Amino acid sequence: MKYISTRGQTGPVGFSEAVAIGLAPDGGLFLPETLPDLSADLVRFAGLGYADLCHEFLRRFATDVDAAALKDIIVRSYRGFTHPGIAPLEQLGENLFVLELFHGPTLAFKDFALQLLGNLYEHQCRVRGQTLNVLGATSGDTGAAAIHGLLGKPGVAIFILYPDGRVAPLQERQMACTGAANVFALAVDGTFDDAQAALKEVFGDQAFREKHRLSAVNSINLVRVLAQCVYYLYAWLRLPKEKRLNVEFVVPTGNFGNVLAGWMLQQMGVPIRGFKVATNRNDILYRLFTTGEYRVTAVAPSLAPSMDIQVASNFERFLYYHAGRDPVHVREVMQAIKDTGTYRFEHFDADSFTASRCTDAEISSLIRHIYHKYGYVCDPHTACGFKEISRDRVSVVLATASPAKFPEVIRAAIGQEPIHSSLEALKSRPVVKHPVRAAATTIKAFIGQHGV
Repeated sequence: MKYISTRGQTGPVGFSEAVAIGLAPDGGLFLPETLPDLSADLVRFAGLGYADLCHEFLRRFATDVDAAALKDIIVRSYRGFTHPGIAPLEQLGENLFVLELFHGPTLAFKDFALQLLGNLYEHQCRVRGQTLNVLGATSGDTGAAAIHGLLGKPGVAIFILYPDGRVAPLQERQMACTGAANVFALAVDGTFDDAQAALKEVFGDQAFREKHRLSAVNSINLVRVLAQCVYYLYAWLRLPKEKRLNVEFVVPTGNFGNVLAGWMLQQMGVPIRGFKVATNRNDILYRLFTTGEYRVTAVAPSLAPSMDIQVASNFERFLYYHAGRDPVHVREVMQAIKDTGTYRFEHFDADSFTASRCTDAEISSLIRHIYHKYGYVCDPHTACGFKEISRDRVSVVLATASPAKFPEVIRAAIGQEPIHSSLEALKSRPVVKHPVRAAATTIKAFIGQHGV
């Protein structure tokens, strides 16, 4: 299996090279040259546990990784999850389910991909005899999950940019209280979009990338998307057979990577009826899917901070498929968005998608409603998924984080404060963060000084 860039100006590379590079040299995002057809394998997949299903899925993509090594990487990646089902599917109503994705080390769905990516990086460093500097930007959960996927791993240093004061306090502590010598939490004076723009500029310096063996841990790294495909497949197989063909996955999202993974699985022959993109007040994706216009506006802080995003980087991957795999058109659209912040699609065919948006007041109301009706406590991001649930479809809402990560919001909504022992332990540890400007020159200087 080879991997190509959405912008068409980078030659095809193998899986391991795509993982190591992260962002393609031409500024595009890697995608498989072809997507496999899984339809004939679904019956056989039904009886597999999570790690075995993940191996069956990923071996079709990681074709240059030794089979036994890949299996070991996958088993180790999910060994630390606290629920025996890894991604349990809970039923709230006759046609309403919740897919719990917060039983990993940092209590968020990002653990599914980033535990795996951390172990892949470790494997690559050992096989190649090289060190690696990993750079990412986060609006909350990605940074913590990336850090915990690489804690103490030999030959790897990790640098995570995050908007100072714009992530939940416990999210910051998960990044800045590890005590690990190879972890650097970089607090950016600005928004997540500022941090992500600076990250992309750093990766645009090819000489710097090569000199410091720099790799991307954001959802621009293809492994992030591929690993997330697996829990959609796992959940679909655990639905009652009579409900599978009418299911809509409801996905709280800001950067589009999570819902893109489900859509790509649909393109591989899994008969998922559709997807609902659930946004908070930063509703660029809601506006895109309801009006056909992609328009960047100012980011407004919200009760669901991981979705406080206006530049949805993974949209470029969807755009590549939507444009008939035409990299020239992708480059034109992405340049227009970069230059003007806006692009209107004349014929935006997105039949698989619906969308909703939530204000902060609605988030609090939904947390309260779901608790009183079902006795279920959800975090503020997951709450966005419960708005306008379809009555004629089976809905699977992705629970993207533990409510214990947002105690103040939950307490204000239902008068109770969820507690998790791993988060409580962080409260007594010192916060070690490094304030930086959202500027490529500043970030490169820091990596040059502290990298491996």
